[in-house]
Amino acid sequence: MEADELITARYVALESVLDERQRRLYAAVEAKVLGHGGVKRVHEATGVARGSILAGLKELEEGIEVVAGEPRRIRRAGAGRKTLIEQDPGVQEALERLVEPVTRGDPESPLRWTCKSLMQLSRELAACGHTISHVSVGALLKNLGYSLQGNRKTLEGTSHPDRNAQFEFINEKIETALSAGQPVISVDTKKKELVGQYKNGGKEWRPQGEPEAVKVHDFVDPELGRANPYGVYDLGSNSAWVSVGTDHDTASFAVATVRRWWFAMGKAIYPDAKELMITADGGGSNGSRVRLWKLELQRLADELAIPIRVSHFPPGTSKWNKIEHRLFSYISLNWRGQPLVSHEVIVNLIAATTTQKGLKVRAQLDTNPYPKGIKVSDQEFASICLDRDDFHGEWNYIITPNPTSAYM
Repeated sequence: MEADELITARYVALESVLDERQRRLYAAVEAKVLGHGGVKRVHEATGVARGSILAGLKELEEGIEVVAGEPRRIRRAGAGRKTLIEQDPGVQEALERLVEPVTRGDPESPLRWTCKSLMQLSRELAACGHTISHVSVGALLKNLGYSLQGNRKTLEGTSHPDRNAQFEFINEKIETALSAGQPVISVDTKKKELVGQYKNGGKEWRPQGEPEAVKVHDFVDPELGRANPYGVYDLGSNSAWVSVGTDHDTASFAVATVRRWWFAMGKAIYPDAKELMITADGGGSNGSRVRLWKLELQRLADELAIPIRVSHFPPGTSKWNKIEHRLFSYISLNWRGQPLVSHEVIVNLIAATTTQKGLKVRAQLDTNPYPKGIKVSDQEFASICLDRDDFHGEWNYIITPNPTSAYM
């Protein structure tokens, strides 16, 4: 076997256990032993770069110094490829201006309104005179503490200055009513649902490979339409009533649901009720500014012959309404992954909703018409026996039975 083949064989046997510096020195030793032309022959036999072999020869000539107690360096201090920041000190600041143009750069930057992809950022940096690949952009962003993140629903909109005071007011009224054995209900409309063979979020156990088949497109079925579940949650008895409407979600529908709850459940639970308290969101069919809501409550108060106290939650705080997390969330869990193929299915799934704390739910289909656009005249509104509270009377008020009503 010739000398060059022996060099190759030795190098192949040792390559996997040698670090960069050891390979360089080994190749330099072989070249030094061969003498004139050794660098070229070792390069061809091992593939080690000529520059590395020459650097190894220089180290051998200068002597290999090892300092006790210090880690042995593979490269000399300052050797190796310079970092991106060292090559282009301004690239980091330029990248931050592009990623956060409102706080660190130009608020009118076109990139503010485009996708901040790595390729786009790389092109924008190149236009600013900074040559950098999209891979390096990603690495630099990670070093700066950035990561890919989605949206998170945490903002509640503008916070009213009396938000907490209203919460305290509502809590005090609820505690007083419950302590006195009076009914307190939380009301709201659940998300409208398409009726038919449509996809419903969530997963349900089924035989493997046999998912429930649903329609590809969510176009409203003209015959089945949508379902409008309006709920009444009784805080005192942990029970609820849900009317599944087939027409519009109006104030008339909302109060009709309260009426159904009372005669189906509430009257039996609270036979000696002196007042009914309702907590509701500030908007929607039961909104604080909806005239029809107050007029319908007047009619209900006349019919029940008891005052109705109402407290609305401040704007942007609907998630604090008890019905949201004590009823609606459990209904969604109960029918997850189930296509709501008919109104009957929706009613049955709602009625079958239970919790470990003993929630009981009754549901009924309401096919009555509830037209939109009903106007309440000033004369009709003036007939309402409305007594507004001193603290935010637009949110807190009592509607008392009208002594001139047909029910009195």
